[in-house]
Amino acid sequence: MAIVVEHEKRKREILEKSFQLFIEDGYEDVTYQKIADKCGITRTTLYIYFKNKREIFLWSIKQLTNDVEQELIGIIKNNQIDSIECLKRIFLCIIDIAESNRAFFRVLKMYLMQLEKSGVDINDRVTRRVIRIQHLMNMVLIRGQKKDEIKNLPIKKINSLLYCLLETSIFRLGILNQENLDEMRGTVQFVIEQFRTEKK
Repeated sequence: MAIVVEHEKRKREILEKSFQLFIEDGYEDVTYQKIADKCGITRTTLYIYFKNKREIFLWSIKQLTNDVEQELIGIIKNNQIDSIECLKRIFLCIIDIAESNRAFFRVLKMYLMQLEKSGVDINDRVTRRVIRIQHLMNMVLIRGQKKDEIKNLPIKKINSLLYCLLETSIFRLGILNQENLDEMRGTVQFVIEQFRTEKK
């Protein structure tokens, strides 16, 4: 058991250091050897954990999305706030994380462009990575409608609209290179507030 724990701990350390390396040098310029050097291990040792650079990069993305998911679950479990406030906190949390990882999204943009050139359906790839976040939003929307805190509108359409706002935020960071997303924070909170049920 201790060996498994140690293996997972080392794997996470490799991913964290690789994540920084991808941000600093960009996906194309990072090599397997650079990753091994950054982690202070040999290429042979690195092969125990990952078979190539692409696998490390994909695991880095998975780790980031998993960390985001855990943050969101913590917000959703907070019974002291209503569903509208819960949605606001979820979106502000995601925007904060995206903003603090803006350099990574620029690297991700270059990686996705490479995939697209090779004929990969990048929309499918991205959708698979964020589907859990959309499920979590659905949970909050369903709960909010059951508690009469959120208007009785089609959940799929509300989720789609809110997700579009998230995509806009990422676009502004990764493509337009905006320094902060304060305007988007205000817009997201305004839009979410429109779904609040009017109490009689």
